[in-house]
Amino acid sequence: MRILILTCLALLAFSCTEKIPVDLIIKNGTIYTMNDDAPIAELVAVKDGKIVFVGKAADAANYTGEVLDLQGKTLTPGWHEGHAHIMGIGYNQLNIDLMETQSYAEIIEMVKQRAANTPKGEWIVGRGWHQDKWTNQPERMFKNLPTHHDLSAAVPDHPVYLKHASGHMALANAKAMEMAGISGKTTQPNGGEIFMELGSPTGIFNETAQYLVNSIIPAQTKETDTQALNLAFEKCLRNGITTFHQAGSDATEVALFKDFGAAENLKLRLYVMLSGSDSALLKTYFEKGIEVGLFNNRLTIRSVKLYGDGALGSRGAWLLESYSDAPDTHGHEVTPFEEIDAITQEAYSAGFQVCVHAIGDRANREVLDLYERTFTKKLQADPRFRVEHAQHIDPADIPRFGAMGVIPAMQAIHMASDRPWAIDRLGKKRIEEGAYMWQQLLQTGARIVNGSDAPVEPINPIASFYASVARKTLNGTPENGYEPAQCMTREQALRSYTLDAAYGAFMETFSGSIEVGKVADFTVFDKDLLTIPEKEILSTTVQMTIIDGKVVYKK
Repeated sequence: MRILILTCLALLAFSCTEKIPVDLIIKNGTIYTMNDDAPIAELVAVKDGKIVFVGKAADAANYTGEVLDLQGKTLTPGWHEGHAHIMGIGYNQLNIDLMETQSYAEIIEMVKQRAANTPKGEWIVGRGWHQDKWTNQPERMFKNLPTHHDLSAAVPDHPVYLKHASGHMALANAKAMEMAGISGKTTQPNGGEIFMELGSPTGIFNETAQYLVNSIIPAQTKETDTQALNLAFEKCLRNGITTFHQAGSDATEVALFKDFGAAENLKLRLYVMLSGSDSALLKTYFEKGIEVGLFNNRLTIRSVKLYGDGALGSRGAWLLESYSDAPDTHGHEVTPFEEIDAITQEAYSAGFQVCVHAIGDRANREVLDLYERTFTKKLQADPRFRVEHAQHIDPADIPRFGAMGVIPAMQAIHMASDRPWAIDRLGKKRIEEGAYMWQQLLQTGARIVNGSDAPVEPINPIASFYASVARKTLNGTPENGYEPAQCMTREQALRSYTLDAAYGAFMETFSGSIEVGKVADFTVFDKDLLTIPEKEILSTTVQMTIIDGKVVYKK
């Protein structure tokens, strides 16, 4: 009996000291879980790409494996980019990136430099200019927009096509318009406008009019697409992005993503919205249904992207009342709502999420009305339809988001960039009562999905986080922020980039928080975004990006 007792005690002692093998142990930093029941942790253990333990530092003694010492840094769930354009991010690096330009003269100089190293007759393409951000305006303008004349004079032998930062407008030079057959006699397209001055084109092509020039630019190749996608992935990882909500892809892009997936080259998770303009692609998917978790949960295709209106900067956003600085226009629908309605019904019947771009209050109302009619069919228990941007909403429509379970996918950085001039478009009353209404929307029970809309804005999520909590420009103005009552709390802002963003992609049981059983996707920052002084937020940097428990970027 004595020997038996001793043997049992020995076995018990051994079992108590035996450690559990894991792949990664993360400790010695601030860990925000986004789990309301245990919002802060001291230790995370990872095995086979999944979280197997979240708890106290003392529990480290129970595990053995590689240790990631945070050295006081801050770890959060991996950040979702809630609305952006992955190929645009990549091509912005291959073409001329105009995002930081301060004047039309600077743009012309950049184009001249590119032309000097480009054979005559070849296209020069760029994106990112925004006239409202210029420090000085050119002498010759039309409707507060540049004209082609100075650009054409400086670069006469190359066709030039420069897309506005919003993507809803473009500037073409004389050579490009000549090649496209554009003249004062060209018929105005539906859903767009060729800006004409005294019967001659100014070079500005708004909304669908862009296609008249864009359609003759030589098609991108598989090689350049591959380059662009790899460049975009690298940029996302440097910025702490582990999941990317791709806001509209045609068949070519979908095929590219699947090629990358088959080759195990999808470097982050892609949540893809099918482009509503690719009717053949929609038909194919509506017949075969959604695709979830392809290539080891790197690719999901289960939503459709449609365009309700244009952008505020180009006065294409569709308003209930006319623009304050252009009383003759209300903006307009980009896609006929009969077409949006028809696609929405097909998508809903096929089990797809619908995501409609709506910036102006008229567009938001039309989309909400459409969703309300659609939901009466009760074909989906949890459709999670989205409004992409939801930038300016009539006060009467704000409560409808929470009541209907509609997700506002908003990019806080737009407020920082647009608010100084947006008041000219909308006037004080509409700005204060209906623009960038984050806190009011949250109080209705709606979940905000945050993002950058890159390449419209830089992909950097820190900038959008700052705008969310400060409601200031990136220069820190005004002192008390614009409409400060609409600021998100820091916890709300973090949630909008993690758990609520995951919810917007039907991924909240899979990612978005640090909980046992979820994927080991994390972002590491050098500072604590939830506690540091506001002025330090913008200097915060991503130190590490982790996907499936593997470090994919380290500063």
